[in-house]
Amino acid sequence: MVVAATGFFDGVHRGHRAVLDKICALAKSCGGTSAIITLWPHPRTVLQQDAAKFRLLTSIDEKVALMRAYGIDEVHTLKFDKEFASQTTEEYFKNYLIDKYKVTTLVIGYDHRVGNDTSQTQEEMMEIARRMGITPVRVDEYTETETGVVISSTKIREMLSLGDIDSANSLLGYRYGLEGAVVEGLRIGRSIGFPTANMRLYEPLKVLPADGVYAVWAEVSGRMFRGITNIGTRPTVGVNNERTIETHILDFDEDIYGLSIKLEFAGKLRDEVAFASLDHLKDQLFKDRENSYLYLSESDIKMR
Repeated sequence: MVVAATGFFDGVHRGHRAVLDKICALAKSCGGTSAIITLWPHPRTVLQQDAAKFRLLTSIDEKVALMRAYGIDEVHTLKFDKEFASQTTEEYFKNYLIDKYKVTTLVIGYDHRVGNDTSQTQEEMMEIARRMGITPVRVDEYTETETGVVISSTKIREMLSLGDIDSANSLLGYRYGLEGAVVEGLRIGRSIGFPTANMRLYEPLKVLPADGVYAVWAEVSGRMFRGITNIGTRPTVGVNNERTIETHILDFDEDIYGLSIKLEFAGKLRDEVAFASLDHLKDQLFKDRENSYLYLSESDIKMR
């Protein structure tokens, strides 16, 4: 037996976790296989007018890794394009859930629907599943206990765009991260005693937190270090600069150009500011380094 859910699952946040946990529990109870059938790229980048502005919480690799870490046996990725989007609910169920992946039980999030009929209700979709021999199981809406906020990918994107790392991490259930290659920069940080690793994202559509300075955990070659990351346009050294992601890794002095770096955001230290001089910037960076220790406890190196 195969117990599965289908959808995009951007962020694999705590609301998604409720679906994943249900899948795993049902699969365990029947001795079956737990599975996710997900999509790539995001439907909004294919179908909607705001595709150029849309950003993701997780790359495809991050999404699959999170799902497997949370106990899912199999993760299948389907290419989403306009031809795929033209399928009816029945066609999708037959072509993929039944014929390809042999799904017997379908776990459904509180607002999830599939198929090209936008007027179809979720109950109508569930009835189609029953008629085709699939048992649908609905998972109720998941809210943040402390605040009552309904957890959604959209809400988390909004929080990150405001620099509200604490709230975004709370809804995700782990620290928000970025991953990329270390590339050559202007070496301005090195000239004032704060060398930085400049990141080029592997997934260019990832959401960037609001411009500012953040306390982060930086992973390089499998080792975790404290760090301070600046996202922004470096107004102290000029105007109309390209937006960059620069990380000063604490207690670290190695050549890592060309290597991968992963960042996990622990909290925001301050907004990005245009200082009167590099000396003023250097003074502030010393303060940032001290303040970063408030967020970066040795006992909390890895949250995921």
